[in-house]
Amino acid sequence: MTHSRLIAVTLAVACFASAATAQPDGGGGGRGGGGGVREACMADFQKACPDAKPGPGGGMRECAKAHFTEFSQPCQSALQAMRARMQSRRDSQSESSAPATNSP
Repeated sequence: MTHSRLIAVTLAVACFASAATAQPDGGGGGRGGGGGVREACMADFQKACPDAKPGPGGGMRECAKAHFTEFSQPCQSALQAMRARMQSRRDSQSESSAPATNSP
């Protein structure tokens, strides 16, 4: 259960950070490269936490942490796919910012 909550928090943060930057990545699904997260999860968030709002301190992260396992399967799948894309992006950025090593 702890692992599920960690995933939920990470996904929620990634989801709303992605939406806040609104940079299309060509990875599908609308603004911010959310891959349909907004469409798939809007009803889930509205039902679970109707007063939560996107952005820092808006309560979305806490909502996802508390209710992730109650969200619909399409929402959970969309969040997991978005997390995988963001992790891949972070990994490629880490590789590109690593110092180059010169071979003799």
